[in-house]
Amino acid sequence: MNDNLLDTLRQCALEIRDAVSNHRGRGFSGQRPTQYHLDLAADEVALRVLIGAGFRVVSEESGVSGRGDYTVVVDPIDGSTNCDHGIPFYATSLAVMRDDEIIAGLVMNQATGTTFEAQKGAGATRDGTAISSSGQTDVARSIMAFSGLPARHLGWAQYRALGAASLEICLVADGSLDVYAVAQHSALNPWDYLAGLLILRESGGVAGDYLGENLDTFDAVVRRPVFSASPELLQFMLGQGEL
Repeated sequence: MNDNLLDTLRQCALEIRDAVSNHRGRGFSGQRPTQYHLDLAADEVALRVLIGAGFRVVSEESGVSGRGDYTVVVDPIDGSTNCDHGIPFYATSLAVMRDDEIIAGLVMNQATGTTFEAQKGAGATRDGTAISSSGQTDVARSIMAFSGLPARHLGWAQYRALGAASLEICLVADGSLDVYAVAQHSALNPWDYLAGLLILRESGGVAGDYLGENLDTFDAVVRRPVFSASPELLQFMLGQGEL
């Protein structure tokens, strides 16, 4: 199945893109807080494609379904608020796991089609071209992005808050950003970061967690990770305590 993993993930992301672009409903679904009609439309497509391909699925929108030796952890639309409000920075995030090992990942910016991919041990790409993290070690030269609002300035050159974790991690992977971190009063779930985590590692980046949690799992424990272009920046960020 390994040879076909990314083909299936691409198919899933492209079919979600078509469904979202043709979907007329906007606003909240009313089924749970912060869930949009667009999330449900995208999730319906994801389940059809992935379960049909023989995967077990863990989805932000619908929980666990299907059966299979491989599990796909999916956020059908990461950055739903951006999507609903027409901000062109939202993604489909798909990570394939075998037990607690991430073996393939894909993140597609659904507004632009830009696609980040990785298989374990095979490097990472952006639209088919190999990528690498910046390797930046100097905090004062770093461009950092955050989920949530940092309580204090850490000495960065500039910072951003873009609203789609999976894509922001991929921007660390391709060298556009140097750090993506989760500040106080915010947290990430596995479907937000697992695909990006593999892509980052395969590009030479590193990651850790402020709470000391294992990141390579799809259990429901709250995590506050930091994703970095270099071990030096990672240690600096973790040394600050929770932001």
